[in-house]
Amino acid sequence: MGKKLYCCAVLLVCLGMLTACGRAEKAGGNIYQVYYVSSLATKVEMHTHEMEADTSEGKLAELVECLSTNPAKLEYQAPFSMGFQVLNMKLEDGKMQIDVDAAYKNLPVTTQVLVRAAIVRTLTQLPEVNLVMMTVEGSQLSDNNGRTVGWMSAEQFIDNDGNEINTYELVRVRLYFAGEDGASLIAGYREKHYSTNTPRERFVVEELIAGPSGQIEGLYPSINPNTKILSIMTKDGVCYVNLDENFLTVVNNVSTDISVYSIVNSLVELSNINKVQILINGEIPSSFQTSTFERNLDVVKTLEK
Repeated sequence: MGKKLYCCAVLLVCLGMLTACGRAEKAGGNIYQVYYVSSLATKVEMHTHEMEADTSEGKLAELVECLSTNPAKLEYQAPFSMGFQVLNMKLEDGKMQIDVDAAYKNLPVTTQVLVRAAIVRTLTQLPEVNLVMMTVEGSQLSDNNGRTVGWMSAEQFIDNDGNEINTYELVRVRLYFAGEDGASLIAGYREKHYSTNTPRERFVVEELIAGPSGQIEGLYPSINPNTKILSIMTKDGVCYVNLDENFLTVVNNVSTDISVYSIVNSLVELSNINKVQILINGEIPSSFQTSTFERNLDVVKTLEK
């Protein structure tokens, strides 16, 4: 595939896409996921698509065609068919820039984010597309806080729970992951779009379980990735985190104490939390020396450059 590929709505028609998205006449692999926006604009939903094209250019055009064609189920909308026009697309060195007309900014802010999430998640499945940026008639977008929306990856977006959302915004949290020695914690920041229907403390623990993003070297998983969150609630400054038994099975050379303070130190960064109680299947483990934990900076070290 050449370094630059320009696409527009007219070009997509010229490509002769004769097979409807979501249907495939040939059997086999080549399965991709296409993300659509719910008709109430509360979530994005994944639909399986079997690719017909066998070239990089053809696959890209086919996914864009899918993103432009409403699915048979009327409760979902294709993101490129929501009242705005795609003016131009440019792919260079793994970065795809999509320029749309001003009608995009007439969409509610939450809908704009869901549209971006659907587009980014769909297109970045292609190995040639690592990042996506959307612009409006050549100008960069800003979110509802006035911050520039730059290059986006699929990892920046998380699922909301399907309920009607009040806001859908970019959050920046400080997380503590394990250092290489497994006996210390190192802080790193993570930015993601998330629904405010998801409690901020749950988002923090979910991100800790997911592990470091790989964007910062020297950070390692601090929690067993098989750990399940049973419940999380905060009352009177104390966050109660109820996890399943997998939490007690350590990963690599990380001790249980480091796993505990990974959660505690990360949650106490939130303004409404002063202490953390960690439960396993609803009970305080006998191995814990205390029932409630406070911030512990003695186990934190600065990442050496």
